[in-house]
Formats: sequence, C-alpha cells, structure tokens
Amino acid sequence: MKKAYYKQSLKVHPDRAAEEDKEDATVKFQTLSRVYTVLSDKARRNLYDETGEVDDEIDTDQQKDWDAYWRILFKKVEVKDIQEFNEKYRGSAEELDDLKAAYVESEGDMDEILDNVMCSTEEDVPRFTKILKGLIKEGEVPMFEAFEKASKKKQKARQKRAAQEAEEANELAEELGLNGRGASSTGDGDDALKALILGRQKSREQQMDGLFANLEAKYCQPKKGKGKKQKR
Repeated sequence: MKKAYYKQSLKVHPDRAAEEDKEDATVKFQTLSRVYTVLSDKARRNLYDETGEVDDEIDTDQQKDWDAYWRILFKKVEVKDIQEFNEKYRGSAEELDDLKAAYVESEGDMDEILDNVMCSTEEDVPRFTKILKGLIKEGEVPMFEAFEKASKKKQKARQKRAAQEAEEANELAEELGLNGRGASSTGDGDDALKALILGRQKSREQQMDGLFANLEAKYCQPKKGKGKKQKR
C-alpha cells in the first residue's frame, strides 16, 4: 500500500501541476492523503468499515511534525538509494508501463514524456523512440502526429536546456565541494555520483527527498474547530 500511495502521490502532487490545475491537484492530494491515513490506521479503518464515517480533522488534530511523520513511512533518501532505484527502474516493466502511459497521455510529445517518466533525461530519447516505434508496429499504442513529426528544433531546445541545467548543477557542485576539490576522497565515487545527479536529475532528486513533508505542510494544513463526520 505504501508503494501505491507513493506512486500516486507523485502523480497528483500540486507542485507538478500546471497553474490552472493546481486547485484540482491540491484537492486530489488532500483526498489521497486522507484515504491513506484511514487505510494505514487499524482503528480508523475499522471505524470506517463499521460506520462508513471519517473525521474531517483526521490526522490533523495536532500540529504534526510532518518531516518526522514521513520519515516513519519512508526512510531518508541517500545518494546510493537514488542510484540503485535508477538502475533497477531503467529497462524494467514498470518503466515500460510508465512510458506507454506517458506517450498516450501526451499524444506523443517527447517533452512531456521526459517530464513524466521517472529518471529520464534527454539521453533516453533514442532509447524511448526505439521502444515506442516497436510498440506502434505491434499495435500496442497508436501513432501520434507529434511523435511521427518530432522536430529537430524541439530536440535541440531540449539538448540546450539539459546543457544549461548541467552547467548550473556543476556550479552548485563547486559550491558544495562535490567536484573533488575539498571533498573527501573515499574511493567509492559517492561525491562524483552526487555531482552527476545534481547535473542530470536535480529536480527529481528534490522531489524524492523531502517532497511529501513539504507538500503535507503546504496543502494539508490542520482545520480549526471541531471535527465533523462524513458519511459514505
């Protein structure tokens, strides 16, 4: 259940939604959080099963330390955890399912595909293109005009954006001492890996470490007043 909740949270969290969709995403995230809170608490789950009621102030009756709360559910993400997840995810059945879903949802727009498939970068475009062409040939997904007529102009824009992000990350790595200068040399390549992640996937790393604590505090503020009961 934790894995399913984690995956759904990534899909609906408000910070990934377009400005015009933020309000709807916020409601979905709040609802998802409340559902998980009920299902993960035996007493509350039994109460809901027996009465069909949930408390409007569920799990917000006190000012919660959200960071501590999420640390109970999910361990702190370390650099090696991200690397291991990346290696396990790339080329997996889960990545393939996510790629197909992103392709259909975006109607073949590679920019959106890269935004929605975890751990993906511009370097994955040739691999994704080959996979998708095979799926189209086998009739598993339809051909979309945006994919069929993908422009070199958009590809160059993505490459330019990726280069800019890498440059910014390298500057940040300099500031943090992750470029080998002043950083401890442990022989395990951990510092080099940190710099690589900052360069290629810094936004995704931020989402994976501390995402939920920030979102809960931002979008699931405690309500004032007495709790009310809601029927099914």
